[in-house]
Amino acid sequence: MQEEVRIQASASVADRFKQLKALTVDLAFYNPEGVTRTSQIKYSVNIANAKSAFSFSCPNNECVRGDFDLSAPLAKAVATKKKSVAGEMCCQGWRTKTSIDTVRCANILRYKLTLGY
Repeated sequence: MQEEVRIQASASVADRFKQLKALTVDLAFYNPEGVTRTSQIKYSVNIANAKSAFSFSCPNNECVRGDFDLSAPLAKAVATKKKSVAGEMCCQGWRTKTSIDTVRCANILRYKLTLGY
């Protein structure tokens, strides 16, 4: 709930990054071993409406407090005027409600952000 409030309170991507004119996101979610792709999403971001607290939920429906926050990679890419940035993140949430404090979710996100100025 706290994360949702933080995201909604953030400025839009267009307001925070005035020089950014276009943003395409390519997300590929993998199991903890990084071998099996569980889902993939590619879309053009509506920068006027998207929030600058740029976060995506973990695809594990039972994950507790897990997400992938791409706010910092996006901000760094804009600050250095990169046209493309790619990386990988590991979900730091808990695998299930019964595994809190014992088993991390560890799903993997491989992402690519394509930026236009």
